[in-house]
Amino acid sequence: MGGWGLVVPRRDVAQAPGERVLRLPDPRLAAHVSSYVAHDLPDTGPSSWRITPLSVLIWVIDFEAPVRGPAGDGEIPDSPVLGLRDRPLLAEQAGASRGIAVALSPLGSYALFGIPLREMTNAAIAASDLLRSGSLIERLAEAADWPQRFRLLDEYLLSKIAGGPELSAPVRYAWERLMAGPVRIDALADEIGWSRQHLSARFREQIGLNPRTAGRIARLNRVVALVSRAPSLSWAEVAYRGGYSDQAHLVREFRALTGSSPTEVGKPAGLFVSPGHGT
Repeated sequence: MGGWGLVVPRRDVAQAPGERVLRLPDPRLAAHVSSYVAHDLPDTGPSSWRITPLSVLIWVIDFEAPVRGPAGDGEIPDSPVLGLRDRPLLAEQAGASRGIAVALSPLGSYALFGIPLREMTNAAIAASDLLRSGSLIERLAEAADWPQRFRLLDEYLLSKIAGGPELSAPVRYAWERLMAGPVRIDALADEIGWSRQHLSARFREQIGLNPRTAGRIARLNRVVALVSRAPSLSWAEVAYRGGYSDQAHLVREFRALTGSSPTEVGKPAGLFVSPGHGT
């Protein structure tokens, strides 16, 4: 599974110093879980965050939860599951924060939570409303160190996902093709043997976004990966390599999906985690 990006302006990253530890999951979870990111952040006062849409759902497992204010679409609960989004997430928080963020693919999210992902789109839902995770969170909080916590997560997710529901084969194929690189939606529908309208309806039901929007987000995430690997590239070169018609097209898409311009985010592009590239 490809990498994913958490994109915020660099000035916002600087306001949240602390410990962050990235770990890849057990290889048997590769199609379902992109990464674990542990964090231990001290209280630095109130802060606001604007986070881009991602090609993953994020389950934040709180050991010590900050006080979270209203987001752009409502309250963010403790240990939230953040669904796929078609617009930036606006969030405010204050206080210390300690826990692990689990990045789940739609395949993994559907298997773990067992509900159509359209019910989670643009939403932040308490994990306790989706699954019984209280004992897991207690065990993780009491574990000796981050490596032990990552092992516990591997064991838990392997057992839960193994018996969970699966996306339909055509929808999974469409998702994986969109994540791999640019593809025309009508061509993708032809490959599957569906009409474009049927593909869009089934895709939205199971994934939560339409195929075109999912493709736009995947392209932006790939561009962020490119900028993080090669910050010396000009934005015109980034636009060309990223499959945009020109730099102006890149800037429009960047603003629409992140709420910031590329130059406001900066190079490397904000806080970026890309397991697919060994970062």
